[in-house]
Amino acid sequence: MSNNPGDEPASRATKQLEAFGLSTYAARTFVAFVSLGDGTAQDVSDVSEVPRTRVYDAAAELRDRGLVDVQHSSPRRFVAISSETAGRRFKQDYVYRANELTDALDALEPKTLSSEQRGVWTVTGQNTITERLLSFIEEAMDEIVYMTVEDLLCEKITDALLAASDRGVTIRLAGMSTAATAEIHQSIPNAEPFDSLWDWSDMPAGRLSMVDQEKTLASVLVAEDGSDPSESRDETAIWGMGETNSLVMVLKAIFTWQLDGSRDE
Repeated sequence: MSNNPGDEPASRATKQLEAFGLSTYAARTFVAFVSLGDGTAQDVSDVSEVPRTRVYDAAAELRDRGLVDVQHSSPRRFVAISSETAGRRFKQDYVYRANELTDALDALEPKTLSSEQRGVWTVTGQNTITERLLSFIEEAMDEIVYMTVEDLLCEKITDALLAASDRGVTIRLAGMSTAATAEIHQSIPNAEPFDSLWDWSDMPAGRLSMVDQEKTLASVLVAEDGSDPSESRDETAIWGMGETNSLVMVLKAIFTWQLDGSRDE
């Protein structure tokens, strides 16, 4: 697009349209039509980086996706659907594809899933680790032990812990900073504290969770070599599941005497 005050939203819109599967020329052409209201291939070429001869191919792609209407005049004119309609259409397409993907992947999984994953697995990235924790918490039936540094305390996890508490799962917290503990207790009044061997908030740690004594995850925050320790750090975790899983057995052994004491109270 040409240099004008609308370039920033135009670039953002183009990037998202490409993510939804439009070609670069089609994305730029659609953005141009939206900004123009309606126009010819020459109009689009004048305000975008799309050659006039390629606008027709791009417009055909947009027409097939139901994103533009064509007036068969001379020269041909095009008008884009409204931004609200386009957003709704792409949202429907995204949901449909996500459901299709889920169904296809479900069909590929073994008919009988093992309740135990052998070995210790590694996962990186805060969002990915959060999703793994959420899957553990959502499947909890009896007890969740949870420790986290304040920086990694997020609403998704708090909401999942609250939902687990509401269905009768015991939530046990330990080793967290006063602020993190207070924040969780404000959302989950029934959460039970217990004494830990260490203060989690004083360590270069991230999160630790043990669910039903058979699913565990432990993460650390790692700064890049030479980076400022005060800057954001990458999160890396290991996890395991199953009563005989090595990670589960180690963490369960560490917590057993402490948790047994609090359970008996």
